[in-house]
Amino acid sequence: MKILPIHENDADQRLDKFLKKLFPNATLSLIYKLNRKWKIKVSNPQQQDNEITFSKQGNDYKLQAWQQIKFFISDKDLEAFSQVEPEDTSKKTGGKKFDKQDIVYEDDNLFVVNKNPGINVHPGDHKSSESSLIHMVQDYLWEGLNSLTFKPSLAHRIDRDTSGIVLIAKKKQMLSQLTADFKSHEKIKKTYYAICHGKLAKPSWTINKKLLRIENAQNTSKVQVSDKWLTAITHYKLIAEHQLQTKNWIETLSEVEVRIETGRMHQIRVHMAHLWCPILADKNYWNKSFNSYISKEFWLNRQALHAWKIEFYHYNLKKTKKLEARIKDDLLEFINKIKT
Repeated sequence: MKILPIHENDADQRLDKFLKKLFPNATLSLIYKLNRKWKIKVSNPQQQDNEITFSKQGNDYKLQAWQQIKFFISDKDLEAFSQVEPEDTSKKTGGKKFDKQDIVYEDDNLFVVNKNPGINVHPGDHKSSESSLIHMVQDYLWEGLNSLTFKPSLAHRIDRDTSGIVLIAKKKQMLSQLTADFKSHEKIKKTYYAICHGKLAKPSWTINKKLLRIENAQNTSKVQVSDKWLTAITHYKLIAEHQLQTKNWIETLSEVEVRIETGRMHQIRVHMAHLWCPILADKNYWNKSFNSYISKEFWLNRQALHAWKIEFYHYNLKKTKKLEARIKDDLLEFINKIKT
C-alpha cells in the first residue's frame, strides 16, 4: 500500500488521466480495472475531526489540491508500471548544464531565461538527441519539483539560432494562462533586436503582409509572403546605421528594434527580407555568399536576431511585467568590430 499527495500542479484533472501520467507503462484498461476493483481510493475532501477517510471515485472524478490517493497495490507492481518520482532529466541534456547566469527572472510560478543561439527550445524541433533548452531547465529545477505529472513547460518558442527571452511556466495554471495570451496576442508585447543587411527606406514602418507556411519545405523558404494566408504585423524602428567596407564595395548595415503584434513562424525574418533588408547571416532568407563572408571575417554564424524585451500580464502578481534579456556577446562584438 502507498499513499501519494495531490499537489497543486496535479489538481484539476480527471482521475484516469492523472493515473495514466503516473503509470506511463500501464494501459488505460488496466487502470480502469484497478479502479473498478477498489485498488485505488481518493481521500474525501471534507474530513471530520481531522480524520482522513478514503473512498472509491469514478474515472472522471476531478482531483483537488492536497487530496491524497491510496494505492492497494504491491510495491513490486507499482515499480513495474509507475513513475512515482519526478523524472530525472539529466540524462536528456547530453551532459550540458543550464547556466544560472542566463536567468532573467524567477518566482514560484515563472522561470524566464536568456536563451543562447544554436540550441533548440524543445527536442521535437529537429528530432535529434541533442540537448534542448527545456530539458536543461527541467534538470536545473529538478530538486524543486513537487508534482508527479507536471514539469516546467515552454509558454512559447523562438527559433534555434535566435537568442533571447523565453518564458517557462513552473505551474500548470500559469502555463494555461500564458499560452492563451500568446495565442491571442492581446496581453503580450514582444520586441526584438536585429542587425539587417541593407539601408531601410524609412526610419520606422509597419509591415502588414500575410505569411504562408510551406509544408515539407527543404531547409529554405519555409515561409513566404502571400495574400492567401495568415495576417502578420511587424513594426520596426531604426536604431543606427553602419557602413561596412568589404574588399570591393561598401555595405550598409542597420541596427533595428522590431516589435511584432502576431507570432507567425519566421515572421521577422521573412518580413525584413521582403523589404530587401534581411536579417544578417540568415541562412534561409538571404544571400549565401555574403553570409559566408560575414562568417569568415567576423565569426558570426547565426542570424543576427535577439528576443530582447517582453511585456506580459503576470496573473499571480496581478500586474503587467516588463523584462529585458541582454543582447548576446556575439552580436555586440560584431557591432563593435564594424564600428572600428
